[in-house]
Amino acid sequence: MLTKIRDPIHGSIHLNTKELALVDHPAFQRLRNIKQLGFAEQAFPGATHTRYSHSLGAMAMATRIFDSLFKPGDLDESFRLKMRQAVRLAMLLHDLGHPPLSHCAEMLMPSKKSLGLEGGGQATHEDYTFILIRNSSFSKLLEQLFEDEGLSPELITSLDFKFNKISYQPILKQIVSSECDADRMDYLQRDSMFCGVNYGRFDSDWLIGNLVPIQREQEISLAIKSKGMFSFEDFLLSRYHMFASVYLHHTPVVFEKMLQRYFAESDDAPAIPSDPEEYILTNDLDFQRSIRDSNNSWAKRISSRNPYSLVADELSESEFQNLTKYLESEKIDFIQSRSKNAISKYFESSAIPLYVLTKRGEIVPLEKHTTLFNRYPKPIEINRIYVAPENKEKVLRLSKTR
Repeated sequence: MLTKIRDPIHGSIHLNTKELALVDHPAFQRLRNIKQLGFAEQAFPGATHTRYSHSLGAMAMATRIFDSLFKPGDLDESFRLKMRQAVRLAMLLHDLGHPPLSHCAEMLMPSKKSLGLEGGGQATHEDYTFILIRNSSFSKLLEQLFEDEGLSPELITSLDFKFNKISYQPILKQIVSSECDADRMDYLQRDSMFCGVNYGRFDSDWLIGNLVPIQREQEISLAIKSKGMFSFEDFLLSRYHMFASVYLHHTPVVFEKMLQRYFAESDDAPAIPSDPEEYILTNDLDFQRSIRDSNNSWAKRISSRNPYSLVADELSESEFQNLTKYLESEKIDFIQSRSKNAISKYFESSAIPLYVLTKRGEIVPLEKHTTLFNRYPKPIEINRIYVAPENKEKVLRLSKTR
């Protein structure tokens, strides 16, 4: 039996009975109260959509990609259906560990060690997702529901599928997280619609229709047909422009900076628990309540929507340094932000390589086929300065006379 959920991006999203049971668990229902874009609604009033709707939409998009890559008859059918279910679950659950206010509060996360994970440093939302899927009340339900299909929490997180000694793990992981994944394909369309901008739109039908599986040695990876490259490049540019216009908009950026100061200076600020069962109970509402009830000056600015004002934008490094020194000399409090917007992080990570399938049947590394990376070789740096509203005119006036 299938349940239909109406979605403004994808129309009807279908869930089977087992998937619906996962969605109904408190760990997933929590995402209803985690905004997708944190403080973006301070600049884009429609941006109140949640990680809940995005997770469902990303699963729908991953299903479209998988069904386009692996049609009935292409593989052993039981193997194909098992992989398909695993990809749907991996995508459905990919944001399970997001903290309150989404990325804004990741700075507050405890150490990896406190979560029982190997390695040093601070935990991320991916770490919490891993814990919730592998070691929590949610993971127990997941195991109970899908053990008869041979889908363990470990297999859902690893996507380590092999058939006749051929590994399908690379392409399955690329569907979930890569330079051309279902996550981005959903959030770009969803965020652009709810923010009321056009930058995140791209031809998803043409792009998905031109994705193909290729075999290199004993592994199956993702490739894009050369005739689909214009839509892929448009997809990258859509994300690039969304960062410039929405994700790095100066208003949500300053609210995030004020949140950092609130947590750094306040003794009554909420903490992010390391225990997964406590974490399941933590959402935006808890943080908003704490901010509203706090006597901290930064919390009051956030709750009353009285942020520091932007006085300088798109500064060069020398201009940035000169202005900050001047403000310090004048004993004027300020907030500084440094942001970077890159066309891609493809070369900065250990990403599974993407390929292009040419009309001649040649398999070419992505970077050898497109000139887009060369046209945007360096990230754009966005250096900004904010001051208290009562100091804005003074700073602008003095800056002009310097």
